[in-house]
Amino acid sequence: MSRNPVFQVMFALQNAPRQPLELSGLTLSAVEVEHRAAQVDLSLLTWETAKGLTGVFSYATDLFDESTIARMAVHWRSLLEGMAAHPHSGLKDLPLLTDAEKQQLLVEWNATRADYPQDKCLHERFEAQAANYPDAIAVAWEGQQLSYGELNARANRLAHYLREKGVKPDALVGLCTERSVNLVVGLLGILKAGGAYVPLDPTYPADRLSFMVEDARIKLLVTQQSCLKALPATQTETICLDRDWPQISRLSDENPRSAVRPDHLAYVIYTSGSTGKPKGALITHFNVTRLFEATDTWYHFGRQDVWTLFHSYSFDFSVWELWGALFYGGRVVIVPHWVSRSPEALRELLISERVTVLNQTPSAFRQLVQGDLAQAQAAFSLRYIIFGGEALELQSLRPWFQRYGDEKPLLVNMYGITETTVHVTYRPIRLRDVEPGVGSVIGVPIPDLLVYVLDARGELAPIGVPGELYIGGAGVARGYLNRPELTEQRFVRDPFNSQGESRLYRSGDLVRWLANGDLEYLGRIDDQVKIRGFRIEPGEIEAALASHPWVKQAAVVVREDQSSGRQLIAYVVYQKEELDAAEIRAYLKRRLPEYMTPAIIVSIDRLPLTVNGKLDRQSLPAPDVSAQVAHQYVAPRSSEEERLCAIWSGVLAVERALRTISRGKYSTFAPLWKNQTL
Repeated sequence: MSRNPVFQVMFALQNAPRQPLELSGLTLSAVEVEHRAAQVDLSLLTWETAKGLTGVFSYATDLFDESTIARMAVHWRSLLEGMAAHPHSGLKDLPLLTDAEKQQLLVEWNATRADYPQDKCLHERFEAQAANYPDAIAVAWEGQQLSYGELNARANRLAHYLREKGVKPDALVGLCTERSVNLVVGLLGILKAGGAYVPLDPTYPADRLSFMVEDARIKLLVTQQSCLKALPATQTETICLDRDWPQISRLSDENPRSAVRPDHLAYVIYTSGSTGKPKGALITHFNVTRLFEATDTWYHFGRQDVWTLFHSYSFDFSVWELWGALFYGGRVVIVPHWVSRSPEALRELLISERVTVLNQTPSAFRQLVQGDLAQAQAAFSLRYIIFGGEALELQSLRPWFQRYGDEKPLLVNMYGITETTVHVTYRPIRLRDVEPGVGSVIGVPIPDLLVYVLDARGELAPIGVPGELYIGGAGVARGYLNRPELTEQRFVRDPFNSQGESRLYRSGDLVRWLANGDLEYLGRIDDQVKIRGFRIEPGEIEAALASHPWVKQAAVVVREDQSSGRQLIAYVVYQKEELDAAEIRAYLKRRLPEYMTPAIIVSIDRLPLTVNGKLDRQSLPAPDVSAQVAHQYVAPRSSEEERLCAIWSGVLAVERALRTISRGKYSTFAPLWKNQTL
C-alpha cells in the first residue's frame, strides 16, 4: 500500500422505514444478501434498528486486512460514544482511542525504559580499556597503527596542553583535521581536557566553516597545517598537531584530572536548519555512554570487533562508529576519503582489515552492493551491517540477501536523529521482510527512550495512522547552541508526564505504528511538495521506481523554471541497459496516480553522495528538457484531438502530429517526424 493512498470511500446511512411493504395480496420484505466483492475500496453501511444503530464494513482485501478494519470499527464506536456524551463538541475534539489503546501506546510499547550508570565520561571508558589492554591496536589508517597505550599517551599530552590554554568543562574547542590518526588524538585530547569538540570538516565550504566558528564562539581550534587554508580568517587561536607537536610532546602522558562530569558537553554537531543557517545540537557525555549501555543486549560488541570510521566526524553516525570500537577495546579503521567514494576499494578494505561492524547509509550501501555483485563472492568477516542516516527501502537489500543470506552478517535498521544522540530505534532485517509493499520499518525504541506518534493537535495517533514522531528519554540533547527560541519550539514539554519535567524532541518525521509494535518511517513532514494542487511525497515515487527490476537506484526532486513551472524530475540508475523513458512512465502509471509521474526522467550513472554518505540532491545535474520533450508522445485523448491530428498530419505531411506537454490547464502541440526514434 502506498504511503499516501487515495481510496474510494463510501458512507451510507439508511434511515428509511424497514417494515414489510403490504400490497393487495402481496407482502414484500427485505432479504439480506451477502456481498463477496467490495463495490468500492472501503464502505460503511449503517441503518437504524429498534436496538440502535447497526453498521457493516465492506473493504477490498488487497488493500486492508481484517485487523485494520476491526480497529476502524472500534474507533467508529468510540467516536459515536463521544458524540453522544458531548453533543456540542466539534468533530475534531471527539476521541477515537479507547482506554486500552492509550494504555498500549503510552505504556506497553514504551515499557522499555531503563536507567544506566551515569558515573563515567567518554574518555574515561576509553582509559579503562587502555589500562587493561595497552598493547591492543586501537586505531589504524593507511598502514599506520596506534595501540591503546600509545593513543592514550598522545591524547593525554594534548589534553595537558589544552588545559594550559584554559580549556575547562563545557568549553567549545574546534576540531578541523583530515581523516587520520590525528583526528582521534585531537578528539580524545579535547575530551580529556574537559572540553567539548565542535567538528569542522575541512571539505565544507569556507562560508559554512566561518559561520560555525563564529556561532560557537570558538577561541581555540585543534587542526593541522594542511587544513589551515580551509579555515576562515579569524582571531581564533590554532593548535596544529603536526607543527606544534614538539612542544606538546614534552608534557605528561598521564591521564589528566579534570572536573568534567557525564552531564557536561561532549560535542556540538551542526545540522542543517530550515532557515538556511546550521544549528548546533548540544550532546553530553551521558547522552552517548547510555546509548551503548542500552544497545549492548542486542549487539554484545567486544575486543574482537573491527569497526570502520566511514563517515565524516561532522556527521553523528561517526560517534557510533568511533566509540563503538573504543568503548569495548576493539579496533577502528579510518577509511580514507577516496576509499569511501569507491565501492570497489571499500570492499577490499573490508576484506583485508577483517571488518566486523560496518555502518552505512542506505545510499552508500547500495553502491557497495553494486560493486560487490560485479566480483566473485567475498569472504567477509562482517557480523553486523547497521543502517542509519536516511530511509531504508527494504527491497534494495534483496541482492545482498540472495548472495550472503540474512544471518551473518545481521543487517539492522536504526533510525536516529542528531538531537536524540545518533540512534532511536532498532530493527533487525531478514529476507522475509523484503516483500513488495513493505515500507521502511524502523522497529522499536531503544530501552531508555520513549516515543510517541502524535497528530497535528498533539493527540496520540491510532495504530496505522501517520503522525509526527516525538522522542523522549536519556538520549535527548540539551537543545541548540545559542538558539533559545528554536530550542523551545523543538524540545517541548512531555504532555503525558504528570510531573511536567521531562522533554520531548519534535522530530519533524512522519511515522506510524504497525500492529506488531514496530514503527514505520514515512518521510519528512516538510518533504511534501504540491504541484498543480496535488500533494506529493517524492519518496513514494522513488520507491515505485526502485521496484522496477531493471532500476538500481532512483531519486526524485522538484525543479521549477519560468516556462514549465514546478515539475517532478526523476534520476534513475539502471541495472542493465537504459530503458526508454516512455516505458518507465508506463510502469509508474500502473502504480501511481498520473499526477505523480515525473515530467522528465534522467538516466544517470551514479547518484551523488554528500560527505556524510547521504544522497546529495543539490548535486543532481539539471535535466536536458529539450531532449526529453523531443521524444515525448501522447496519443489523442478525444475525438476533437483525433480530428486535429488528422488536419495537422495533412498540412505538415508527417506521420503523427500530436505531442502534448502539459503546462497547467494547457497543452502544446508539435509534429512528430517520421524519422524520429520513439
